[in-house]
Amino acid sequence: MKKSAMITGVAGGIGFATAKKLLDNGFSVTGMDIMPELSRIPDGDFTYFSGDLSRAADRQAFLDKTLEKYGRVDVLVNVAGVAPKIRTDLLEMTEESYDFVMNINTKGTLFLTQTVARQMIKNKGESRGAIVNISSMSAYTSSVSRGEYCISKAGVSMVTTLFADRLAEYGIAVNEIRPGIIETGMTETVKEKYDNLIFGEGILPIKRWGQPEDIAAAVLALCGGSLPYVTGQSIDVDGGFHIRRL
Repeated sequence: MKKSAMITGVAGGIGFATAKKLLDNGFSVTGMDIMPELSRIPDGDFTYFSGDLSRAADRQAFLDKTLEKYGRVDVLVNVAGVAPKIRTDLLEMTEESYDFVMNINTKGTLFLTQTVARQMIKNKGESRGAIVNISSMSAYTSSVSRGEYCISKAGVSMVTTLFADRLAEYGIAVNEIRPGIIETGMTETVKEKYDNLIFGEGILPIKRWGQPEDIAAAVLALCGGSLPYVTGQSIDVDGGFHIRRL
C-alpha cells in the first residue's frame, strides 16, 4: 500500500520539489498552499488543497481532505513559511509583522503537527509515521533586518524537539532540515547579495546555491525509512555554512 504524505507550501520551490520527490518514490501526496489553484501540478497521485496554514479550520480541513482521499497519513512535511513583507531593523520591527510571520511559520506548523500527530498515533505498526519540519539556518544565524523570521525558525526547531520527545513512544520520528541559501522565490530579491557571498567572499565551502531538490532529497531520507533510529535531529543542508572556519 502506498504511503500518504501531507506537504505544506507545495506551490513554492522546496514544497514543489519535495512533492515531486515523494511522488517519484511511490508516495501519494496531498499538498497545501494558499493559492486557489496551482500553476503547476506534479505528476503522480497528487491532490491539492487550498488553505491558510494560520487558520485552525483550514488545518483540520487539510487533514480531512487527506483522509477522505487516501484513508491515512504516514508523512507530514512542514515546508510553508513566509518572510517579513518588509525587511526592517530589529529596533523598528512591528507587532503586525511579527504576528504575520509567527502565525504561519511557527504557530501554524505547531498546530498542524499536533493535529496530524493525533491521527498518526492511530496508525498500526511499530513505525506509525514521520514528520519533517523545514526550518532554516536562520534558526541560529542572526539577521537583524528580519528578526521575526529568525525567531520563527528557532521556534520550529523547538517544535521539532518537543514532538520528537512526545511521539517517540508511538514510533513517529520527528526531524528537522535547516536549509542554507536556497535558490527559490524567497531569495530572488537578494540574489545579488548572495551571489557575492557565495562566489565572491566564499561564505560556503560548497561554492554554489542550494537547490530545492537538495532539500527534497534530505526529506526523502528522513521519511522513506532509511533512518529508522533517528529522531529529534536537525540536519543542515547548507553547503557547509554551519562550519566555523578561520
